[in-house]
Amino acid sequence: MSPADQPSTTAVVRRPTLNAVAARAGVGRGTVSRVINGSPKVSDRSRAAVEQAIAELGYVPNRAARSLVTRRTESVALVVPDAQTRLFSEPYFSGIIRGVSAGLASAGMQLLLVLVRDQQEYDRLAGYLSAQRVDGVLMIAVHRDDTLPDRLDELAVPTVLAGRRGDREPLGYVRADNVGGARSAVGHLLATGRRTVGTITGSLDMDAAQDRVDGYREALRDAGVAVDEELITDGDFTEEGGRAAMRELLRRRPGLDAVFAASDVMASGAVLELRASGRRVPDDVAVVGFDDSIVARHTDPPLTSVRQPLEEMGRTMARLLLDEIADPGSGRRAVVLPTELVVRGSA
Repeated sequence: MSPADQPSTTAVVRRPTLNAVAARAGVGRGTVSRVINGSPKVSDRSRAAVEQAIAELGYVPNRAARSLVTRRTESVALVVPDAQTRLFSEPYFSGIIRGVSAGLASAGMQLLLVLVRDQQEYDRLAGYLSAQRVDGVLMIAVHRDDTLPDRLDELAVPTVLAGRRGDREPLGYVRADNVGGARSAVGHLLATGRRTVGTITGSLDMDAAQDRVDGYREALRDAGVAVDEELITDGDFTEEGGRAAMRELLRRRPGLDAVFAASDVMASGAVLELRASGRRVPDDVAVVGFDDSIVARHTDPPLTSVRQPLEEMGRTMARLLLDEIADPGSGRRAVVLPTELVVRGSA
């Protein structure tokens, strides 16, 4: 008998099927499908049973077949409409991205990072998304005049934002309690005896930056301290912007004794500028930042800062987007997460 005529000794390994998973979990095929596709319309008990059956059987969904049936790409775009240098220099972005990635991992979604720097790239991205190349979009660092979220809404692309463009934001979004966080920061400075408190804002066409200025003003009014507009100086969320704003504040009010900066990165720039001008932190000027990022822990002295739960924000954004993909309209919710003041050596 020739080798070609000999019976094969190679065993045929059959992949576990959807039916096998359903039988093992004691649920119907539809329930298994909903769990795999990340639908929120499954009870916790059924979801746990299906996930256990998948693990025990080693079931791997046939993504090519799923794509043909569901018209899904199993991918999500994370759009950053801001300067590339900020993406890699600000801990805010990395925290959000880590949370988003963790939130999407359990649903088997691929995360695509997209940097959009100008109108031409906005137009190109809109065309790419209109061709249904992704199942949904997450956007961070949105500005008040951003039109891309509206274009995505018109194209019926599920979209969730980090922050909002204004009070009437129609899309789902997740943000920190920026007003409350700023209020606690300035309240702390006033409680320690500081009276000439300046602030370095972020880009005021962003809702978070405006909210932090509002919180600064509220804290002063609550303490019976008049708001001096010359103690409010614009920054741009960069270290150099923080230094430039600090120089301007010192020029306007050489005797100021405290500064609240709308980000840790700007606060670190303010500390450097204060040191260059011969001021001691916190002896002469106390400084508080916002984010409680790694920058706060490595500033000299360590920075008192408002902690916003960046990774939780990212995970929540992912959850809202998965809800919106599975059931259009269900992810259009506003989620505001609490902040916490972390006191260190700078104030």
